[in-house]
This record gives sequence, structure tokens and C-alpha cells, in this order.
Amino acid sequence: MPRGTLEVVLVSAKGIDDNDFLSSIDPYVILTYRAQEKKSTVQEDAGSKPQWNESFLFTVSDSASELNLKIMDKDNFSQDDCLGVATIHLDPVFEAGSIPETAYKVVKDEEYCGEIKVALTFTVEKNEEQDYAEPEESYGGWKESSGEF
Repeated sequence: MPRGTLEVVLVSAKGIDDNDFLSSIDPYVILTYRAQEKKSTVQEDAGSKPQWNESFLFTVSDSASELNLKIMDKDNFSQDDCLGVATIHLDPVFEAGSIPETAYKVVKDEEYCGEIKVALTFTVEKNEEQDYAEPEESYGGWKESSGEF
């Protein structure tokens, strides 16, 4: 069971559906890992190719292995629109320690609608169990005491 810190670098997106009627979309991303939720800055009038270059930290303390990214369009006069979602499986980063900038598919209603670039780094938390993983010293036993009679 991995324990530590997951750093997510939200880099950019492309091919996102620019469906605003009079202006370009103002995308932002909601990143969710278990009950932890983070929100990127809104990229005003970025259209279908937003750039964020923002880092987010999540505490990993159990076996949950998915990071969810929801790309939203900020609207001033109505509810924000969901432009698509991406799900990133984290087992590879837990094993390798880091995954360089990688493009993940964004889907909406089960259809491909662009991609989002993310880099991932996992730092293992040092805990007491790992600190005591050194070889045990011998404190005596039958071999050492057998010749002392």
C-alpha cells in the first residue's frame, strides 16, 4: 500500500471543444484524488489550447489508484460547463516514482474530445516500518552460549 505525496503538474490541453457562442472558452480543471479536490486557475479566452503549468500536491495514504481530471468552462452568467474528463491510473507512477509529461485522452459522453498533458511524481513517505528495515543484530542464542559451561 503506497503512502506519500503525489505531485501533479498540469501542463496543457488541446483539441478541447470550443463551444462558447460569442467568445472563446475559459477552461479550468478540477483535479480529484479520493476526497481531495484541487482547482486550477481559469485560463481566460484560452480556447481549445489552454496552458496552465501549475503543480498540485495530494496525500496518498491508501490503495486508491485513480486521479480524475474534469475540464470545465467558466461561464459568467450561467452554470459552468463540463468539457470532458480524463482518468489517470496511478499504479505506474507508484511503481516508477515519476512519469514525464504525458497526454491523456479527454472524453465526454464516451467520445474522445481532446487531450490533457500531465506530469506525475510520487514521493514515498518514510515511516517507522521502513526505518527498522535494517538487518537485525544478534543478541546471543544457543550458538554463542553453548561453550560457556
